Parts: sequence; C-alpha cells; structure tokens
Amino acid sequence: MMKTLIKNGRVLDPAHQIDANLDVLAVDGKIAQIAAGIELPDAETIDAGGLLVVPGLIDIHVHLRDPGYEYKEDIVSGTRAAAAGGFAAVACMPNTNPINDNKAVTTYIRQKAAAEGQVRVYPVGSITKGLKGESLAEFGDLQAAGCVAVSDDGRPVTSGEIMRRALEYARSFQLPVISHAEDLSLVGDGVMNEGFVATQLGLRGIPWVAEDAAVARDVQLAEFTGARLHIAHVSTRGAVEIIRAAQRRGVPVTAETAPHYFTLTDEAVRGYDTHAKMNPPLRGAADVQAIRDGLADGTLSVIATDHAPHHVDEKNVEFNLALNGIVGLETALPLTLRLVEEGVLTLTEAIARLTIGPARALGLPGGTLEVGRAADITLVDPTCKWTLDPARLLSRSKNTPFGGWQLKGAAALTMVDGRVVYQR
Repeated sequence: MMKTLIKNGRVLDPAHQIDANLDVLAVDGKIAQIAAGIELPDAETIDAGGLLVVPGLIDIHVHLRDPGYEYKEDIVSGTRAAAAGGFAAVACMPNTNPINDNKAVTTYIRQKAAAEGQVRVYPVGSITKGLKGESLAEFGDLQAAGCVAVSDDGRPVTSGEIMRRALEYARSFQLPVISHAEDLSLVGDGVMNEGFVATQLGLRGIPWVAEDAAVARDVQLAEFTGARLHIAHVSTRGAVEIIRAAQRRGVPVTAETAPHYFTLTDEAVRGYDTHAKMNPPLRGAADVQAIRDGLADGTLSVIATDHAPHHVDEKNVEFNLALNGIVGLETALPLTLRLVEEGVLTLTEAIARLTIGPARALGLPGGTLEVGRAADITLVDPTCKWTLDPARLLSRSKNTPFGGWQLKGAAALTMVDGRVVYQR
C-alpha cells in the first residue's frame, strides 16, 4: 500500500471553497483524507510548509505535435513540460499528422501517453474529416476511443451548416465542441492585429471583427441546438461581451483565454518579433483589459495555454512567413499569479481558472481535491522568483516571447495518481 502524506501546506480547493492549513493523505493513488494534524508514521511525508496545495492543474488546449511533428514536440517532451508547469492533465488538439479524426490516431495517442507520458493526456478529435470543413468525423468512434471533445482547432469550421450539424451530432454524445472562431474572409492575408502598430510596421492587419463575427455565429448555433460549446483562445473585447451576454441567456457556452492575451499587447510585435506572432493575434490594450475583466467575472472560466511548439527554423524567418504560436506550459502558472499580484483575480479565482474551470468545461475528472478522487495534486511555491531562460525549458521547442522575464511563482511538485512526476 502506497501512502503519501502532504503536511503543513495551505490547501486551496476552489471547487469546495477550501482555503486552510490542512494535511492531505493519498493512499494507493487516491485522496484518502484531508484534515488538520494527520499523523501516519508509515506514510512517506512531504513537507509543504510555505506552499500551496492545489488540485493538479489542467490545460485543455495543448498541441503535443505527436504523431507527425515530433521534431517540434512529442508526448514525452510535452508532458514533461506540462508536469514542470504544474499540470497533471492536458487535452491535446487534433491537428497532428495524420489528423486525429479516427479511432486509430486517438488510440495511438492514448497508448503512447499511458506508456511514456508524465501526465494525463486527453485527446481531442477533429470536427471534420482531415480538418477540411467538409464532412463530419465519426464522433461516436472518437469518443469510444477516448476523445473528450471535438475541434478543428487551427482552422475554423467555415460552413454554418456543417457547424450546426456538428453541434447536433456532438450533443447526442454529450461531447463539447471547441470552436476556433475566426472568419477567414476577414482575416485575409493579415499577420497581426489591425491597428496603429501594424500600420507603423507595414504589416497586414487582422481586424477584431474576424473573431467577433465567428464567435457570434457559433454562440447562436449553440443557443439554437442546445449543444455544449467551448470558445478557444478568446482575444477580443467584443468576443468577451458576446459570450457574457450568451451565458446570461443560459446558452451552454464556456470560454478560455491564454496568458499571452492578458499579458501582452500588439506592441510586443515591434522589432518584427516572431515570438509575438500567434493566432488569434495579440490585440490592443482595451482588449487586454476586457480579457482581464472576463476572467474576473467568470465569463472566461478557463485559462489554457494554447501551447504551440515550433522549431527554431519556423520562427527564425520574416514575420509574414513565420508560423503562429508559442509554448506556454511552463509559464502559465506564474503569468496567472501575476493577475493575483495585480488585484485582477483572488488567489482562489486564479487557481479555479486552472483547475475546476477547465475540468467543468470539458467534463473531465479532476480539478478538485475531493476524497476518493485520483490524487492529482500540485504544490505551488507562490514566492519563488526566477528568470525565464528559454534554453532551460523542458519543451522541445523554445518559442516564447517571455524570455528574460522576471517571474514569480512556480510548481514545486506535481503528482499524478499519487506519484510524483515532477519536483523542482
């Protein structure tokens, strides 16, 4: 019998409004007891003095690049980076090669993750076959193989009719549909946010309405079908307002944003820094404020990384040619804790956006320290100060705009099923 006792920590479980100095006992991979003053001489004891003891963090938007693009990242390196960032579970997007639009690819991901991964990996299947937006994938097969949601992430479903059918079909399986909301006809050849900075740099812009129009369509389709919709990587003020209004009307829609959208503006693109190139693009100051407000009032109940590793040669090119995206698993926690320092979120709210929020959005187990549940636990050192050196990231790729930043807060230990998978 494996017994682990975590003592002297500040236990924070937003799902059950727990915030107290308590001990946590895990027995055979499950949480057995949470109480003050647990004494068990035969348990392995971990001293969590000065640390937060929180549910294992969950990231529901990650690109593990496996199968097909293992030169950027694979399940081994990606889950190692996740564990280092405090994440006990990740959901991986389907734009691999081959695309995860069938049982075989889903099974490969699950088997490799079980054999070689450090954390839980939940595959997300594609909405349409080959991500082509033309015909629906077999949602029943995908779910049976282990997919927890469907998405054409990386591309929008351009046809309203196909998206309607996807929502109706997914509803029969209680599968959430994750929307990459973007009107490509409005994006055109844009490579960054349309505005003053783009004009100064001579780069083609992507207007906010490209996101807002697509979000509005998908929210209305969710209202029409009654299906569960989750909006990925929200970056605009208008999108937050549309989602907030829909939630007030009772539409079953949840939404996420990523740390770069509440931390950076399009000013980061100056110098043609390709590490500041992502999709959707970094927006203006008013959008950043709206994202922060959306996190504060719970409109955006999820912080996800959209961890998008790329090889150095895919970023070290002209801005127009560089691929979109940044790595985020190892920086999400300290960047989220900045919102606490700045008074945007309480500590409980910040942890909720990384735990119970994502778990509820996709209907995943976890996100709470409930007795009887799997012992997925993260110990957080909120005072740890460190400087981000991209070369030291555990992700295979190093494409981050936060290189050289002074960060505060880090995972001290990550546990999955009562087993320590990372210790700082």
